[in-house]
Amino acid sequence: MTTEPLQDTTLPGTAPAAPPPVRVRLDLSYDGSGFSGWAKQRGGQRTVQQELEEALRIVTRSGQHAELTVAGRTDAGVHARGQVAHVDLPAEVWAQQHDKLLRRLAGRLPQDIRVWRAAEAPPHFDARFSAIWRRYAYRVSDHPGGVDPLQRGHVLWHNWPLDVDAMNAAAERLLGEHDFAAFCKKRDGATTIRTLQTLRWVRRRDGVLEAEVQADAFCHNMVRALVGALLFVGDGHRPPAWAGQVLAARVRDSAVHVVRPHGLTLEEVGYPADEQLASRNAASRNRRTLPAPAGCC
Repeated sequence: MTTEPLQDTTLPGTAPAAPPPVRVRLDLSYDGSGFSGWAKQRGGQRTVQQELEEALRIVTRSGQHAELTVAGRTDAGVHARGQVAHVDLPAEVWAQQHDKLLRRLAGRLPQDIRVWRAAEAPPHFDARFSAIWRRYAYRVSDHPGGVDPLQRGHVLWHNWPLDVDAMNAAAERLLGEHDFAAFCKKRDGATTIRTLQTLRWVRRRDGVLEAEVQADAFCHNMVRALVGALLFVGDGHRPPAWAGQVLAARVRDSAVHVVRPHGLTLEEVGYPADEQLASRNAASRNRRTLPAPAGCC
């Protein structure tokens, strides 16, 4: 018995359909000192996104612009140790380049950006909408002599002694799901409701105070405003209860200062199990509201 050869069903004069692009997850870090933040901007400012997209365009030799989506858009001067982004690359480009991509990026990128991992993402992965938490650290020195010169680009100097216990007492009043409008720069159409999962301070052996701040997401300037409020408690200008009072008021307090960006580092981004990615994406896009108080309405 003979077998008929398979027929080419492609219509005459048409090319075979291109395979779908491959979504690639990138894990990276950068020193934010020389950048005007993550996101591309008009006017020629240097940004992390601009540098990385240009490097991808060159090393993949695809001739196409690679648009990056990031887990958290860091501000000017903010650092990242555990940033996550994704990019959709043509399937043939990924097949040819995936085992060489890290080394080629290392040779092309400036030394203040490093990509540590590039891997095909699971179905439904989105660096931004799939994330279930982001964890930051903010570092402060209250040493009367100032900051160690070798850490000056990553540690804020606060010229008052700080009481860690008072700062942690104030921080406890901020945990949970709240409207953080008092600690956020308002953006049209954006909610300021967030779930603050962790906010605590420790004093390291070298004397530097380090805040661990984790939430499902952060609104603009939220971490730096929270730190500014807690420093005001730590140096005795306000009692611990004041932080909770500011939160409840839901309006910016003139005493809450947004601290400088260089003490802030994005440390890690968390994601759910692969089978939960699609549902997480949908939940992240829903606009959140707080439940009405008991007895209301």
